[in-house]
Amino acid sequence: MTVCRVGRVARSCPAAQRWRVRGNAAVYDDAVFNPTDQRIVPMLSTASFPRLLLAAAVTTALTGCVTMDEYGNPQPMSQTAQGAGLGALAGAATGAALGSLSANAGRGALIGAIGGALVGAAVGNYMEQQRLDFERALANEIQRGDIRIEKLPNDQLLVSMTSNTAFDFDSTRIKPGFYSTMDKIANIVNQYGKTQLTIGGHTDSVGSDQYNLDLSRRRAAAVQSYLLGDQVLPARLSAYGYGETQPIASNNNEDGRQLNRRVDITIVPIVEG
Repeated sequence: MTVCRVGRVARSCPAAQRWRVRGNAAVYDDAVFNPTDQRIVPMLSTASFPRLLLAAAVTTALTGCVTMDEYGNPQPMSQTAQGAGLGALAGAATGAALGSLSANAGRGALIGAIGGALVGAAVGNYMEQQRLDFERALANEIQRGDIRIEKLPNDQLLVSMTSNTAFDFDSTRIKPGFYSTMDKIANIVNQYGKTQLTIGGHTDSVGSDQYNLDLSRRRAAAVQSYLLGDQVLPARLSAYGYGETQPIASNNNEDGRQLNRRVDITIVPIVEG
């Protein structure tokens, strides 16, 4: 599921496009939530990833509805863009075939679609450059405390956003004022395409366990949907809700509860092996 945009206003894709996008969005633990129309679409199995990647590549290669002007109107593809789309199609098909032989077609298709996995010492440098780009692009947000960038073990990165800056109270709709920050994140994520992103929603302990779990799932899915709308490859994304089970601070005071209300994006390099 994705969100089409007209200028800065989010809206649902037309029905014909929405069907194709649904078919490409098998990236949430049990459903994909579209925050613009409150619709939940069941997830397909991981085994469907090769077909999803091929469908995404075919849509990119054979239609002109992949670039938009500033008002959200479709623009015709250049010959260069068409060639890139056909290249993605060929790469995904080759990767899927190789992956099928190793009983891991989904991973094979993804590696094919991104032009190959990272190898050896290149992994650390790739992720470090990405971290520096995040810190430069999000310097104002980091200074305000809206965003936190952290290096994790195994060359992984964490991009953490506080829920009170991204969402209104008790809401699963991303604030319009946060769109520019989300666009910065998507831009860097698209520059560094040899990664997978796990989006995790978290809450404080106020409210019932089930309510918090559902809220965290929907907020994670809202971030996922926004990134899909900014052309992040669907198979690179997964979204989960953890409710109140993974606090990073005490829930006994408001400062701690505010830290616990967050959405984390864990960025993992796609490596050989």
